[in-house]
Amino acid sequence: MRLTDKFGHGFVLTAEIDPPRGADPGPTLQQAMVLRGYVDAVNVSDAPMANLRMNSIMLAHLIQHHTGVEVIPHLTARDRNRIALQADLLGAWALGVKNVLALGGDPPERGDHPEAKPVYEFGAVGLVRTVARLNGGENLAGGTLEGAPELAVGVAANPGASDLPAEVEKFWAKVEAGARFAQTQPIFCPETAGRFLDALGGKSPVPILWGVLPLRSVKMARNVARWTRVPEALVAELEREGRTAGMRAAQEVLRELHAAGLDGAHLYPLGNVTLLKEMLRPLGARLA
Repeated sequence: MRLTDKFGHGFVLTAEIDPPRGADPGPTLQQAMVLRGYVDAVNVSDAPMANLRMNSIMLAHLIQHHTGVEVIPHLTARDRNRIALQADLLGAWALGVKNVLALGGDPPERGDHPEAKPVYEFGAVGLVRTVARLNGGENLAGGTLEGAPELAVGVAANPGASDLPAEVEKFWAKVEAGARFAQTQPIFCPETAGRFLDALGGKSPVPILWGVLPLRSVKMARNVARWTRVPEALVAELEREGRTAGMRAAQEVLRELHAAGLDGAHLYPLGNVTLLKEMLRPLGARLA
């Protein structure tokens, strides 16, 4: 069953892994094998933090071919013009990749090639529109495609953003452009999800997979707090107990999201996929 067919039929789980820094996909394939059976799909980032990594779409194909795990490759508008973006999307479908997460992308100056020139012909909304256009059998120049894809395009959201009205406005723009689902930045208390849904009018128009991240330290919490809400009570617990408090908080969020009947969760194992089983302990049935 395709990932998008699972929405509305149980608690959907995805997890994020990073592509390798070189030409060997082996370690990433091993991570995907560990995740198989625990999650419904894995995400593969596209040059995260503007650092050079293996191409996300090609790696997605390798993961699906060698492990059978469905993949959601990220695609950013940062590095490609509209011709290249459309070519990559058509190639993804031809390789058996059925999903894509549309992102604007971090600016190059944040990464390991700060001298690189960004493209940014359009942002995430424009990229979502591009996928919708291709799915409809037409390219951005108005030409008819010789075979249209059926890509499910996902988008990112930040329920803990400091400017929630602006975040909600961006979310609606992505949905109106054709987004099929959303995956969020980490949340550290269920109230953050509740506020976001309230701001959307009580219910999301598309399935949302809520980000769950086990914080490891106070330093990590402070870094994360630069872009999303981290409760001070959790920071105090991290100060006293360290990683144990972070894992306990992640498990509690996961448990409450599941109990509330929400669509699912997007897990951030931070490169250590062996943490996944511990994170999922509150959902014991998934481990059987």
